[in-house]
Amino acid sequence: MKSIFYVILLLISVETFAQSEAEVQKTIETFFEGFHKQDSTLLNQVVYKDVTLQTIVINREGKTILHTEDYSNFITSILSIPKNQKFKEKLLDFDIKIDGNMANAWTPYQFWFNDQFSHCGVNSFQLIKVDNAWKIFSLVDTRRKDCEE
Repeated sequence: MKSIFYVILLLISVETFAQSEAEVQKTIETFFEGFHKQDSTLLNQVVYKDVTLQTIVINREGKTILHTEDYSNFITSILSIPKNQKFKEKLLDFDIKIDGNMANAWTPYQFWFNDQFSHCGVNSFQLIKVDNAWKIFSLVDTRRKDCEE
Protein backbone atom coordinates (compact mmCIF):
# COMPACT_ATOMS: atom_id res chain seq x y z
CA MET A 1 0.00 0.00 0.00
CA LYS A 2 2.85 2.39 0.84
CA SER A 3 4.42 1.69 -2.58
CA ILE A 4 1.28 2.79 -4.40
CA PHE A 5 1.13 5.98 -2.31
CA TYR A 6 4.74 6.86 -3.16
CA VAL A 7 4.20 6.18 -6.87
CA ILE A 8 1.13 8.45 -6.89
CA LEU A 9 3.03 11.15 -4.99
CA LEU A 10 5.91 10.92 -7.47
CA LEU A 11 3.57 11.21 -10.46
CA ILE A 12 1.87 14.26 -8.95
CA SER A 13 5.27 15.89 -8.29
CA VAL A 14 6.48 15.27 -11.86
CA GLU A 15 3.27 16.70 -13.32
CA THR A 16 3.42 19.76 -11.04
CA PHE A 17 7.05 20.40 -12.01
CA ALA A 18 6.23 20.10 -15.73
CA GLN A 19 3.33 22.50 -15.27
CA SER A 20 5.64 25.01 -13.51
CA GLU A 21 8.18 24.73 -16.35
CA ALA A 22 5.40 25.41 -18.86
CA GLU A 23 4.31 28.47 -16.86
CA VAL A 24 7.86 29.84 -16.81
CA GLN A 25 8.21 29.25 -20.56
CA LYS A 26 4.85 30.95 -21.19
CA THR A 27 5.99 33.99 -19.19
CA ILE A 28 9.09 34.32 -21.37
CA GLU A 29 7.09 33.78 -24.55
CA THR A 30 4.68 36.52 -23.44
CA PHE A 31 7.67 38.83 -22.86
CA PHE A 32 8.80 38.28 -26.44
CA GLU A 33 5.27 38.61 -27.78
CA GLY A 34 5.15 42.07 -26.18
CA PHE A 35 8.66 42.81 -27.46
CA HIS A 36 7.81 41.93 -31.06
CA LYS A 37 4.45 43.71 -30.96
CA GLN A 38 6.08 46.74 -29.27
CA ASP A 39 3.41 46.40 -26.59
CA SER A 40 4.52 47.86 -23.26
CA THR A 41 1.33 46.70 -21.52
CA LEU A 42 2.07 43.08 -22.40
CA LEU A 43 5.72 43.45 -21.38
CA ASN A 44 4.76 45.01 -18.04
CA GLN A 45 2.44 42.09 -17.26
CA VAL A 46 5.38 39.66 -17.00
CA VAL A 47 8.10 41.73 -15.33
CA TYR A 48 8.61 42.25 -11.62
CA LYS A 49 9.08 45.70 -10.12
CA ASP A 50 12.67 46.92 -10.37
CA VAL A 51 13.50 44.47 -13.17
CA THR A 52 17.19 44.47 -14.14
CA LEU A 53 18.26 44.27 -17.81
CA GLN A 54 21.92 43.61 -18.58
CA THR A 55 24.06 42.68 -21.57
CA ILE A 56 27.53 41.16 -21.63
CA VAL A 57 29.46 42.28 -24.69
CA ILE A 58 33.01 42.63 -25.92
CA ASN A 59 33.73 46.25 -26.77
CA ARG A 60 35.85 47.58 -29.65
CA GLU A 61 38.97 47.32 -27.52
CA GLY A 62 38.28 43.61 -26.94
CA LYS A 63 37.31 44.00 -23.29
CA THR A 64 34.31 42.29 -21.75
CA ILE A 65 31.84 44.74 -20.28
CA LEU A 66 28.53 44.45 -18.47
CA HIS A 67 26.03 47.04 -19.66
CA THR A 68 22.96 47.73 -17.50
CA GLU A 69 19.89 49.31 -19.09
CA ASP A 70 17.08 51.01 -17.24
CA TYR A 71 13.77 49.24 -17.94
CA SER A 72 12.00 52.49 -18.84
CA ASN A 73 14.74 53.22 -21.41
CA PHE A 74 14.29 49.71 -22.80
CA ILE A 75 10.55 50.30 -23.24
CA THR A 76 11.19 53.70 -24.87
CA SER A 77 13.70 52.19 -27.31
CA ILE A 78 11.35 49.32 -28.24
CA LEU A 79 8.43 51.69 -28.81
CA SER A 80 10.60 54.01 -30.92
CA ILE A 81 11.44 51.37 -33.54
CA PRO A 82 9.62 52.44 -36.72
CA LYS A 83 6.72 50.15 -37.64
CA ASN A 84 8.23 49.55 -41.09
CA GLN A 85 11.29 47.93 -39.46
CA LYS A 86 11.03 44.18 -38.81
CA PHE A 87 12.82 42.57 -35.88
CA LYS A 88 12.58 39.11 -34.43
CA GLU A 89 14.38 37.37 -31.60
CA LYS A 90 14.04 33.67 -32.31
CA LEU A 91 14.41 31.52 -29.18
CA LEU A 92 16.10 28.23 -30.04
CA ASP A 93 15.61 26.30 -26.79
CA PHE A 94 14.52 26.52 -23.15
CA ASP A 95 16.52 25.08 -20.25
CA ILE A 96 14.44 25.81 -17.15
CA LYS A 97 15.42 25.17 -13.53
CA ILE A 98 13.00 25.74 -10.64
CA ASP A 99 13.37 25.75 -6.88
CA GLY A 100 10.22 26.77 -5.04
CA ASN A 101 9.35 30.33 -6.07
CA MET A 102 12.56 30.93 -8.04
CA ALA A 103 13.26 29.92 -11.62
CA ASN A 104 16.06 30.33 -14.12
CA ALA A 105 15.64 29.94 -17.86
CA TRP A 106 18.55 29.72 -20.30
CA THR A 107 17.40 30.51 -23.84
CA PRO A 108 19.84 30.57 -26.78
CA TYR A 109 18.59 32.89 -29.53
CA GLN A 110 19.15 34.39 -32.95
CA PHE A 111 18.25 38.01 -33.68
CA TRP A 112 17.01 39.02 -37.12
CA PHE A 113 16.52 42.59 -38.37
CA ASN A 114 14.65 43.25 -41.62
CA ASP A 115 14.97 39.52 -42.45
CA GLN A 116 18.76 39.68 -42.12
CA PHE A 117 20.66 37.77 -39.47
CA SER A 118 22.11 40.28 -36.98
CA HIS A 119 23.55 38.38 -34.01
CA CYS A 120 23.05 35.52 -31.59
CA GLY A 121 23.61 34.79 -27.93
CA VAL A 122 21.93 33.49 -24.82
CA ASN A 123 19.34 35.02 -22.52
CA SER A 124 19.46 34.16 -18.83
CA PHE A 125 16.14 34.92 -17.18
CA GLN A 126 15.65 35.00 -13.41
CA LEU A 127 12.03 34.74 -12.32
CA ILE A 128 10.11 34.92 -9.07
CA LYS A 129 6.66 33.46 -8.45
CA VAL A 130 4.44 36.02 -6.71
CA ASP A 131 0.67 35.94 -6.38
CA ASN A 132 0.67 32.63 -8.25
CA ALA A 133 2.35 34.13 -11.35
CA TRP A 134 5.93 34.01 -12.65
CA LYS A 135 7.57 37.44 -13.11
CA ILE A 136 10.93 38.27 -14.68
CA PHE A 137 13.14 40.19 -12.26
CA SER A 138 16.43 39.90 -14.12
CA LEU A 139 17.46 39.37 -17.72
CA VAL A 140 21.10 39.09 -18.77
CA ASP A 141 22.02 38.38 -22.37
CA THR A 142 25.10 37.90 -24.50
CA ARG A 143 25.49 39.13 -28.06
CA ARG A 144 27.85 37.64 -30.63
CA LYS A 145 28.33 37.63 -34.37
CA ASP A 146 30.30 34.36 -34.43
CA CYS A 147 27.48 31.85 -34.45
CA GLU A 148 25.87 29.38 -36.77
CA GLU A 149 22.77 30.64 -38.52
